[in-house]
Amino acid sequence: MKSIEERMAAPDFWDNQEAAQETVGQMKSLRSLIEPLDECLSGIEDLDVMLEMAEEDDSLAAEVPGLLDQLEKTLEALELKALLDGPYDNCGAIVTINARDGGTDANDWAEMLLTMYGRWADQHDYAVELIDRTENEEAGINNATFVVRGPMAYGYLKGETGMHRLVRISPFNSEGKRQTSFAAVDVSPEIPDSEEVDIDEDDVRTDTYRASGAGGQHVNKTDSAIRLTHIPTGIVVQCQNERSQHKNRAQAWKMLRSRIARVEEERRESEQAEKYKTQAKVGFGSQIRNYFLHPDQRVKDARTGFYVGSFHSVMNGEIQGFLDSYLRWRVGQESPQN
Repeated sequence: MKSIEERMAAPDFWDNQEAAQETVGQMKSLRSLIEPLDECLSGIEDLDVMLEMAEEDDSLAAEVPGLLDQLEKTLEALELKALLDGPYDNCGAIVTINARDGGTDANDWAEMLLTMYGRWADQHDYAVELIDRTENEEAGINNATFVVRGPMAYGYLKGETGMHRLVRISPFNSEGKRQTSFAAVDVSPEIPDSEEVDIDEDDVRTDTYRASGAGGQHVNKTDSAIRLTHIPTGIVVQCQNERSQHKNRAQAWKMLRSRIARVEEERRESEQAEKYKTQAKVGFGSQIRNYFLHPDQRVKDARTGFYVGSFHSVMNGEIQGFLDSYLRWRVGQESPQN
């Protein structure tokens, strides 16, 4: 931290904005670990002093359980952060949401998920940048891509990759029938430009097309949108949010590098699967969580069994319990339940 503080104090620190932001992110991540660690150490000292004094004063003895409970909670949070040990866990997270089966309900559901992740990010002081969004003509969105930046953003969100299933009475059905709809979430690390990712440009097909949605005459009348297809893996990324084709191309390449890096990370994890009691089986097509608004209101994770009895609280961004339980489940630890 002292080394980074010295760099940040240099007069030319902000000359390179991207490098500066990366350094600030490193500092935030270190603080998120060091501050609770300092809190634990000073708390232990306070506890030692209180135990000595409690031998002579019974009123102080009554305060010991509360202090001990607070210390245990801080320590548990630190132990959870120790599970964020992947090579890209400290990176930003590039999140893509696609409406799947369920017609207009699925488009509406995709937009609900987009709002849910945005609210979670706001609650944890993460920055969110929308990269791409395609509106559906009736309601909701066809797809959207955004970046979440902050300490351990990818480490927390990577377990969200998979299919999210909603069961509710459809607001788009005049007969009031129950509807099941699906949205696919895909999460990749936002790889720094300094990170080497081996991609042969001959393996990538580039398509340009007209951007859709808001943006004025320029966006709608020029082929500014970019779609990249990595032929060996079938990975497809697209960006249309910028007015400039050049900027969209640069952003699309950044997204492709991130997706390829995540594929390599998953390959390494599968090779080390014997380290884990429970190996995570997730993927773009795997159903990971069920959200119910009918017949009752609840949300349950299909992998960890973690559930919340309030659908609306989850939609308001209260998803940290799911993220934490996934980290523990991934390494075979028991997860405390609501």
